[in-house]
Amino acid sequence: MLGIKRLGLLAALVLVGIAPAAAAQAAVQPSQQDTQYLQAVHQVNLFEITAGDLAQQKGQNQGVKDLGQRFKTDHTQVDQSVQEVANQLGVELPAEPTADQQAVIDQLNNASGEEFDRLWVTSELAGHVQAIQATQTEISQGSEQSVVQLAQTALPILQAHYDALVELAEQMGIPVPQTSASGTASPGGTTPAPGGTTGTPAPGGTESPAPGGTVETPAPTQS
Repeated sequence: MLGIKRLGLLAALVLVGIAPAAAAQAAVQPSQQDTQYLQAVHQVNLFEITAGDLAQQKGQNQGVKDLGQRFKTDHTQVDQSVQEVANQLGVELPAEPTADQQAVIDQLNNASGEEFDRLWVTSELAGHVQAIQATQTEISQGSEQSVVQLAQTALPILQAHYDALVELAEQMGIPVPQTSASGTASPGGTTPAPGGTTGTPAPGGTESPAPGGTVETPAPTQS
């Protein structure tokens, strides 16, 4: 009888110890902003890894090949951090890019030569604009510190990619839209904006990779 009472007491102590831990775990649920950013940036990384492979395989311009390799390496490293943070927070990540991103991949698969190079640079410019905007939104609106820190780490990488793309586009004679103070392209720019305005779906499609406001489009760094 005494043994049964002791077992009951032990069970009660165990439950008392588990309850606060369970409550603490439940309290660490990431916000919708944080969750959607993790999912979106993961899809960006999946797209960039595939597009980077295609650039190395099909690119005619050496600059396209080189950037493809660089983007694949950088986005693979970023995605390792994304997966670690998502696992810690219990966020389920998509298994493949978005439908619009896949549409761009299909277009790249069907293109060749100079057409491929121009399509790759154009779509990469638009995709990086979207990724930068989503990352800036996470930094300003995110609530989970680990996700915000991830965005802060990713932002300079994305910006460096965009600057390199602008430089390559100028070398190849591909128009790059000039950005105004509001972040909108000025007349004459033909590179698709984050929603895609030339008929070519951008890597983020018609929706920004993450929820958020209208963040200024990054302007190319002047050399």
